[in-house]
Parts: sequence; structure tokens; C-alpha cells
Amino acid sequence: MVKVAFYIMNLKGYITLKSFIEKFGIDSVTYIVSSNDKAIKKDYFYEIRGLAIKSKIKFFNRFEDFSDLEKIPSLYKFAIGWRWLIKNENNLIVFHDSLLPKYRGFAPLVNSLINKELNVGVTALVASENYDQGNIIAQKKLEIKYPIKINEVIDRILPLYFYLVDKVYRKIKTNDIFEVTRQNEKEATYSLWLDNEDYYIDWSWSAEKIKRFVDAVGYPYDGAKAYLDRKIVNFVDLDVVNDVIIENRDRHVGKVIFIKNKFPIVVCKRGLIQLVDIRNNENNFIHIKFRSKFY
Repeated sequence: MVKVAFYIMNLKGYITLKSFIEKFGIDSVTYIVSSNDKAIKKDYFYEIRGLAIKSKIKFFNRFEDFSDLEKIPSLYKFAIGWRWLIKNENNLIVFHDSLLPKYRGFAPLVNSLINKELNVGVTALVASENYDQGNIIAQKKLEIKYPIKINEVIDRILPLYFYLVDKVYRKIKTNDIFEVTRQNEKEATYSLWLDNEDYYIDWSWSAEKIKRFVDAVGYPYDGAKAYLDRKIVNFVDLDVVNDVIIENRDRHVGKVIFIKNKFPIVVCKRGLIQLVDIRNNENNFIHIKFRSKFY
């Protein structure tokens, strides 16, 4: 029996591990490492731990010591949704949610949607000293159309992880040599992690980009925000509406210009957005008065 270890986080890691155990059995997994993820509202840490306990597979929080297990020379390790460097990169296969070499790094799916990429996907690659620069084993692509919310994209991209894990594991089991492709460094781009400030709307963006941003950082992420009367407002849903000519527009971005059907319409650098679902920090719907400005 060829065994592997899993370093996994979040829904994609949980679903992939569950599918792997169902297909190949609990004896195919040596141990599982996971961690909480404060960057998202639902991190599936307890579900992953529960699955490990139920399956009687050794489970570790990333802060625990499992260095002895890492030293097993023939052990392959699969990293899915993992956000930290793994000390022993030998036989480490990373499953990264972008079509490398574009969007190396963190939150690649969020940034792909903000940038209106028509294709997203998952890459299986051999780990290297520098993150996400290793040789590519395989990729799986997904076409998307806008507008689209990130939770829908995540649901559609989930099967791609197990497709690639299954493909890689079957090659390992049969001792097939990986046919890898070197990444083109000239095409490489990097995607950085999200901090609290990255969730605030940039009103100098176009209405279309603000719409994509709100959809891209929604659940399970923390959601788009702005300030109104020195209080934080959370943007759950909005629509792009027909623009009008606004005198001295640059001075008025973020201001409410109309209220139609009780929904405020806000001026952007280019275009207008209608706020369909906005809430306070207690998750209550709020109503916006006409003479309001968002920052």
C-alpha cells in the first residue's frame, strides 16, 4: 500500500480528503495536518479533524511536532489550501488554485475574479524552495462567466482538486514518472495575502470592478466594506446600473445620487452601482438616506 500525508485546510481540503479516503481507503493516508484559518468565516478545521478521528488516522495541528513522520523517505505529501512552507519538501506535491505561473501565492481565486479572468483552475506542481515555482505536473481549467460570486466558483472548482489528486496518486502507485513542465518565469504573476484593509472598496474603481470585488470577497471570506458616518458598512450584494453624466465626477465618487425602489445608487469613478443588500456589523439590514457618502 502506497501511503501519503495530507497538509490541508478549508472546504477544498476537507472534500478532497473525504473523497480520497472513500476511494482509496483509510490505510492510504499516513497522517493529516491542518490548521485554523482566520482569513475566512468557515475554515472546516473541526470537520477535517473529525474525519481524521473517525477514520483513525493520525491528526496534527500545524503547531504540533510531527517531524519524525516527515522523515519517512518514500512518503509523498499532498498540500491543499496550505498557507505555510513545509520544512521537508521532498516528495511534496502542491495543489494550487490558479493556472500557474499566474497568481502564485495567496488568495489567487479572489484576485482572479477581481481581475475578470475568464479561466480559473487548479495546478498540481512539485514543491520547490520558492513557493509555487516548481515544475507543473498537471492542470485543470474551469471557464466562468460574470457576474459570479466566489462561493459558486468554489463549489464548481472543488471537483478539480480531487481529479488532480487522483491522477497524481495513481501515478505514484504505479511508479510512473511524472511528465513535468517548467514554468515560464516571464509569465509569472504574484497574488498577495488579504489583510483587513484589503476588504474595503476603492471608490476610484469602475462600477464593474466594484461589483466583481464585492462578489469575490463575499462568503466564505470576510466581505466587502466601506465607511459611512464613521461606521463600517458591509456590502453583500449590488448591481451595476445605467450611468449618467455627472459634473466634476471625481469629486463625488462614493456619494448617493439616487434612491430607486428604496435601494441607493452610488457614484463610482466610471459607472453607477445600486446597493441591493448592505448590513451593519450585527448583520442587520440598513437603510441609507439620500445625502450619504461612502468612504
